[in-house]
Amino acid sequence: MALLGFSLSGDGNLLSIGTDGAEQFSNTVFLVLFVGMGVAVLGTAIGWLTASCRFPGRPLLTFGQLLPLATPAYLQAAVLLDLGSREGTQIYGLGWCVAVLTLANLPYVVLLTRDSFRLSGRRQLEAARSLGLGPWRSFLRVSLPMAIPAVAAGVALTGMEVINEFGAVELLSLPTLSTGLLERWQGEDDPQGAVALALMALMVVAVLIIAERWQRRRSRRWDMGGPTDSVEGWDLQGWRALSAQLLCLIPPCISLGLPLVWLLRSLDQLRNESLTELLTLSTHSLTLALLGAVIATSMAVIFSIGNRWTAPGVLKRLMFTASLGYAVPGTVLAIAMLLLFAPLGVPPMLLLLFGYGNRFIAVAKGGLDAGLERLPPSVEEAATSLGEKWPGILRRIHLPLLRSPMILGGLLIFVDTVKELPLTFALRPFDFDTLAVRVFQYAGDERLGAAIAPALLIMLLGLAATVLLVPRLGNGSAGESSTLAG
Repeated sequence: MALLGFSLSGDGNLLSIGTDGAEQFSNTVFLVLFVGMGVAVLGTAIGWLTASCRFPGRPLLTFGQLLPLATPAYLQAAVLLDLGSREGTQIYGLGWCVAVLTLANLPYVVLLTRDSFRLSGRRQLEAARSLGLGPWRSFLRVSLPMAIPAVAAGVALTGMEVINEFGAVELLSLPTLSTGLLERWQGEDDPQGAVALALMALMVVAVLIIAERWQRRRSRRWDMGGPTDSVEGWDLQGWRALSAQLLCLIPPCISLGLPLVWLLRSLDQLRNESLTELLTLSTHSLTLALLGAVIATSMAVIFSIGNRWTAPGVLKRLMFTASLGYAVPGTVLAIAMLLLFAPLGVPPMLLLLFGYGNRFIAVAKGGLDAGLERLPPSVEEAATSLGEKWPGILRRIHLPLLRSPMILGGLLIFVDTVKELPLTFALRPFDFDTLAVRVFQYAGDERLGAAIAPALLIMLLGLAATVLLVPRLGNGSAGESSTLAG
């Protein structure tokens, strides 16, 4: 609404984006399409292999699918640029952006589809076996149709991340809506043009949301039977097992192996980084990540419980709308907040923290909603009939039930905030850099040796939080996995 109001206050031409804007829009659309196809094919295949098949090393390879979460796309782009320059290879453009963003966003589709395949109806799969269907035909005729809603949700989430991406596309010299609107706002002092690009980005996001919901309604199917036990999976032997292992090795080997190779080859370029400066950057990143996780998770708890206790009406619709911040690109959200609150003199740090809460609330809200749906209303009615007030119900019933989804959502938000770039880059206070901002600045200035230390710290923080995710994602809860699709 802020963007629309500002645009109408200008010359009235809402979508006057110019020739450069048209190129940025087309690049964004092509990027969303190609990355979406990549994660759909590769992510669905890996999700099915790790959920429905048995082959040597499967548990370890399943954990490996989480590793791309710890390595942001802009870090992968910076690594490729430096390694390519050493080999005399120019790395830029749409193709390389598709490869980098496909790898970075693959875990969303893998985790969602794996959970869907694992929870696929046991009776349908048993019927497929009794009819003589092998693994491939069973996958095409039974498992895949039932997993289409999960695939669509993962692809839609990936598309939103692609639209939001700023660092990787900037480093790989691909003009997109995200880079264009910040350039117009800060570089060209053209707020009207920046708002026009922001509205175009929101239109693409709206198309993604509508398409995902249409596909979910169209593909609605009922599961029969309980989760598929690992001992009931298809047993792969010989070249089939080797092919499954190689396919599942691609994401962890590239996302973690490539930066490690770069770090080892770049040790001679390691600048004597000031320990005090690194400590300051790490403190900034940790503080923002912890505060962002607490704020977003707290807002998600309030919205989820309020949505359960509130009768259908305007208030419930407003709470649903407020939880859609994850669908809004970070640069678009930053400009909207600057238009609304900068004239009021709101401090940049408060804007940034509010932006984190607004953007990442949906990451935690999905799992919280799923957790509350498992609680029958009769439990709350019984507590009320015994004289318990709503604070007691919240403390004794809701919060203990939501403990696991809260921790899972908080860890995911922590990982996202540590590597978050566009919102932080646009709203951070003066002389308040984070590890992510510093890596991007060094990479943009082609000082990759100076970026080694902050890049390593980003990877270590991301890996630490990712390792903590393993036992919780390993529970295989559909409700908790839906957190990723929030």
